[in-house]
Amino acid sequence: MQRRAFLGDLIQGAVAAATLGAVVPDVVAAPGVRRYLRPPGALAEEDFTAQCIHCGQCAEICPNRCIRYFGLENGLASVDTPYIIPREQACILCMKCGEVCPSGAIQPVPREMEAILDKVHMGTARVDKRICLSWQGKTCGVCYRACPLPDIAIRVGRLEQPHVLDGCVGCGICERSCIQIPQAIRIIPDRRGTAMS
Repeated sequence: MQRRAFLGDLIQGAVAAATLGAVVPDVVAAPGVRRYLRPPGALAEEDFTAQCIHCGQCAEICPNRCIRYFGLENGLASVDTPYIIPREQACILCMKCGEVCPSGAIQPVPREMEAILDKVHMGTARVDKRICLSWQGKTCGVCYRACPLPDIAIRVGRLEQPHVLDGCVGCGICERSCIQIPQAIRIIPDRRGTAMS
């Protein structure tokens, strides 16, 4: 009986994995590939998946409830590892996940500007000027006002046209707040991660 239950669960997981990209096209970067972020302070991808012990503490402590866990949809190495889809719920850079990570997969980063800029490499925002309201002649500026690092990660020009700066750490708040559908600003993940201290 246990074998049947296992096979049933395995088939359900495979069906869910196959349909997930079609159900949520906003999170797909290329056919069959999910665009996701790792929590702030996460190690480089290979080190991260090797070191994460799947304890769930990072999501438990997250006050914004942005951390979720992979099933089979991202491959066996990622099963039960934490990820963030910024359009659904972005990271607010509270840095609590690194404080509770017992394995070091998510390194602790002080909640100070200099430390965040130095150690958080979730990704980088990219603006699609073809659909951004401000770049189309209508003033918007929502992404700039939502950014926790204004004038460091993003600045605005004429008609509040967003310009992403080198200080962008990829938290995703700009993507989450963008009023365009599809969003005119997206976070491109950075898998370099944080170096171990």
